[in-house]
Amino acid sequence: MQLPELNFEDTFDLQIKRDKDRFFIYDLVRKNWLLLTPEEWVRQHWVHYFHVKKRRNLSSLILEKKLELNGTTKRIDLLVTEKTVPKILVECKAPKIKLTQKTFEQTARYNSIIGAEEIILSNGLHHVYAKFSDNHYVFSRFEE
Repeated sequence: MQLPELNFEDTFDLQIKRDKDRFFIYDLVRKNWLLLTPEEWVRQHWVHYFHVKKRRNLSSLILEKKLELNGTTKRIDLLVTEKTVPKILVECKAPKIKLTQKTFEQTARYNSIIGAEEIILSNGLHHVYAKFSDNHYVFSRFEE
């Protein structure tokens, strides 16, 4: 399986295994092997980034949390918490998906329910970072 090299300063020790014609990646948080999709490839890089580089405890990382939005059930990709308080909402897209105003607005709608201080929208190649301040988002360069 050909996986794109993602735009992270560090390289991470991601465990990948093959079972017949399918590939799986080990999720440190859920302690389980997951089907390796392009979006999961990006999500697991962020998990490793927060755990290894930012030294976040695995228990502070919440993956695929369900939320109710306009009567439909949605799932967020990754939520970073501090003492159970939402801090950073990370929305992951596959590397081939362009990050647009529409994809950011989707993430902002999710965050209207979650209430995190910061949002990261990433396809692994590009990262959009925004901080919620004075009732609006302020965009800035993502610094590792």
